[in-house]
Amino acid sequence: MVFEVHQIEGFDIDKRMFSRDVKIDVDENGYSGRFLYEGATIQSHEHPTVQEVIADIVRRLHKKGFTELRTRINFREDRYLAEREPWIDYPNAA
Repeated sequence: MVFEVHQIEGFDIDKRMFSRDVKIDVDENGYSGRFLYEGATIQSHEHPTVQEVIADIVRRLHKKGFTELRTRINFREDRYLAEREPWIDYPNAA
């Protein structure tokens, strides 16, 4: 069941700007997320919080060479939130 949808944007490995959704699912084991980009899927591990799921996906994207990433929540269940929520910036991986 999709619990939240977060927007993630930044630059891909070819330095092209992108903006995609991260869909956060919830079940009895916790939260997990998935990100789709140009035919590739990045799936997080299960975590006790949504913030840990987002951080997991950001780490995986950084490892693949994505840079200048930022996220914000767009939807929680059926409720639109994006224009009221701040962006969260993630420093580039060292």
